[in-house]
Amino acid sequence: MKVWWRPRVLVLISCVLIWQLLAWSLQSRYLPTPSAVFVTLWQQWLTGDLLYHLSATLGRVLASFSLAMLIGVGIGILMGSRQRWNEWLDTLVIIGLNIPALVTIILCYIWLGLGETAAIIAVAINKIPMVIVTLREGARAVDKDLLQVAQVYRLSFSQSFWRVYWPQLYPYLFAAARNGLALIWKIVLVVELLGRSNGVGFQLGNYFHYFDIKGILAYTFAFVALILILETLVLRPLEQRLNRWRE
Repeated sequence: MKVWWRPRVLVLISCVLIWQLLAWSLQSRYLPTPSAVFVTLWQQWLTGDLLYHLSATLGRVLASFSLAMLIGVGIGILMGSRQRWNEWLDTLVIIGLNIPALVTIILCYIWLGLGETAAIIAVAINKIPMVIVTLREGARAVDKDLLQVAQVYRLSFSQSFWRVYWPQLYPYLFAAARNGLALIWKIVLVVELLGRSNGVGFQLGNYFHYFDIKGILAYTFAFVALILILETLVLRPLEQRLNRWRE
């Protein structure tokens, strides 16, 4: 049985050891030791600040991620399966891919106000074009012969979609989901830095003003750990389960 988590653990341990050696050799206040960062992380946990700010950021990440996936998947499938729609929307997708996230965030805050709605919409807008592009390629790669077989067996439209068409999009869905999480949480931090009063991005801004490297690294690693947990306990098992049909 292949133990898939062992390489990840070894890589993480190696990174911590290299970090420790660099901190010892440089002896700089700008590179604290892992133990010093862990102490700061533990103190933030005991006070409740870490859980409060992490939950605020995670809520924005999940809301914007869900919105971006819902809209992006629908438009991506439409563009991949209908050439006329692709011709009309392709230019908008290209524009969306190249507009800087900072511009979108600022405009949403100006137009919609400094609220949660503006923050979530700004993040989702930056992610939707990437989801569209990924799912468009997935829709183009769907095996048409399998769809013809479904017609021969007189499957209904819903049966053909959910049993034949949709499963072929799973690899593209998970690619979009993984890229989405990696991109969205970075944009959420910028959103929080510019216009929210809580969240990891807000805390990082506070630590930056005081040049508190330990606090910056503590919150960064806390959220990275949270994303790794989501990947390990949610995305990976779900992907393996849904892709069993390929075996």
